[in-house]
Amino acid sequence: MTPDSQTNFLYLADTLPKKYPEFYAGLEKELNKQKVAFDFLTNTKDVWAVDYMPIQVGEKFVQFSYDPSYLKFKKYEKTKSDVDAICSTLGIQTQKSEIVLDGGNLVRSARQAFVTDRIFEDNPTWERKALLEELKNLLELDRIFLLPAQPGDFTGHADGMVRFVDEHTILANDYSKEPKKFFEAFEIAIHNTGLEVIKLPYPIYENTSNDHANGDYINYLQMDKVIFAPIFGFKEDEEVIRILEEAFPKDSIIPIESNELAKDGGILNCISWNIRKDF
Repeated sequence: MTPDSQTNFLYLADTLPKKYPEFYAGLEKELNKQKVAFDFLTNTKDVWAVDYMPIQVGEKFVQFSYDPSYLKFKKYEKTKSDVDAICSTLGIQTQKSEIVLDGGNLVRSARQAFVTDRIFEDNPTWERKALLEELKNLLELDRIFLLPAQPGDFTGHADGMVRFVDEHTILANDYSKEPKKFFEAFEIAIHNTGLEVIKLPYPIYENTSNDHANGDYINYLQMDKVIFAPIFGFKEDEEVIRILEEAFPKDSIIPIESNELAKDGGILNCISWNIRKDF
C-alpha cells in the first residue's frame, strides 16, 4: 500500500469549511505555511473523507463498499457521499471490492495493516480467514493484524487506536484506564504483532460523551515529512508533541487545535484523504 508517510497531496471534503469554520481556518493556515498541496472533494455529504474514499495501492485505487453497520439506520442515509461521482470528477478509476471496509478502520504501512474485528460484523457472509486473505491480496500486504474494537466506539475504527512509525514500530494508546477485558485483549493483540510499541497518553475521561474524541492524539494526519498533530489545551499536549518528535525525528510536527472537530467524534486522520500524486 501507499503509506501516509509517502503521500504528498491532501483532499478534504468541501463540507469541512462550512461545518467547522473555526477549526478549518487554523488547519488551512498551517497547511499553507507548510506548503502542503491540497484541494477539495466536491459534492460531499459529510466531512469524514478517509472513510468513503478509495485506498491507494501503488498505481491503483481500491474502492471498498461504504456500508458499515453503524450507518444502517435511515437517518444516516443522507450522509453517504457518491464516491463514484467524486472519483469521476478527479479522473480516478477504481478497482471495486464488495468487502465493507471504512478507510478509518485501515491503519497501514507499506506492507502491514491493522483493522479491528468490526470488519467481521460488517462482512458476515465471509469466512474470516478468507476475508483477511482477500484483503491482503487486494492491498498487497504481507500481514494484517486484528485489534478488538473499543467498547463504546460508534465506528469501531482502528485509526484512533494505533499508528505505524515504520515497519517495526507502532504508536498505541495507553488504554490502562479502560475496562480490564478490553485493555488486556488490546495488549495481547499488539504484543502478538512482534512490533515495538510506543505508548501515547489517552486523556479522554473528562469528556462528557462517548462521541467526543478530545484527547485521542493518535488520530493525527501524516504526510511526507510532516505530521499535523491534534491538541486540545490538555496538560498532555506537550508530552504528546515530544513523543511524536522523538518517534519521527525527520518530520515537522505541527500542532493543530482540534476541539471543535473532536466533539463530533473524529479528528485529523478522519477528515483526510491524502494520496501520492505525480505532478
